[in-house]
Amino acid sequence: MSKLKTVISLLIRPIKRLLDRTLGKRIFSTVGLLPITEFSEEDVFIVGYPKSGNTWMQNLVAGLVYGVDPELSPDTIIQELVPDIHYKRYYKRFKTPMFFKSHSLPTPQFRRVIYLLRDGRDVMVSYYHFNKALRGENFDFHRMVQDGVGLFPCEWHEHVEAWLANPYNAEMIVVRYEDLKETPVETLLRICWFIGEDYDKAYLHRLASKANFNKMREKEIRYGWDDPLWPKEKFFVRRGQIGSYKDEFPQELLQIFLSKAGKTLEKLGYIDRTEKYGRR
Repeated sequence: MSKLKTVISLLIRPIKRLLDRTLGKRIFSTVGLLPITEFSEEDVFIVGYPKSGNTWMQNLVAGLVYGVDPELSPDTIIQELVPDIHYKRYYKRFKTPMFFKSHSLPTPQFRRVIYLLRDGRDVMVSYYHFNKALRGENFDFHRMVQDGVGLFPCEWHEHVEAWLANPYNAEMIVVRYEDLKETPVETLLRICWFIGEDYDKAYLHRLASKANFNKMREKEIRYGWDDPLWPKEKFFVRRGQIGSYKDEFPQELLQIFLSKAGKTLEKLGYIDRTEKYGRR
């Protein structure tokens, strides 16, 4: 009898999944929600390798496009206004263009892109702490750097090189994490020009202040994140410091990373030949 139940279950399961998808689409379309895979050519995608300031930029764009206060807006609101395509299955189109967050490699669907760039050495340190929070304290930093374990969607230098090549000729602006930290108003002005928004410097200064590291940390403490998998005892907004790799990236692992990503770091001006190859 148990074998018969197993066979019936295996036969019914794909039919059930199909019905769920079909009914789900009908229900969501009735309430005005669209599948996260449906985009307009005018939409703008905030793309960056994980831990490159993607969530920070979500908050800033929500302030630029919708006028929300990032200091007071919980992550649930930010995720509705600037959906994460890896996290949401459906979204509400409030306007066109819509703005989306993504870590994807280049795709023909992404016609307008704000590409976030951050020093890969800082990225790897931050990504290690992210993986350790989600996967446990025993997560292996060495395997992450050496073998790419726990990295999505590829290794840092592969992602950066793919987007700088821009194979589908997207309309694209490159925004450095370091510029957002050191010259936020000027960097936000570049973004405004790209997305067609017009704000004075006073507003941009207030926006940058309300979305700075300390305010984002306070908001995380107050509201948490719209992600049930993230452990409540860990900070998502962890350190955010330029050059944090200097006291967090073990030297032997840093050399492994440089052997892979050194050319990309050098091309982008993050390191020079002395740092890459050592003093001679």
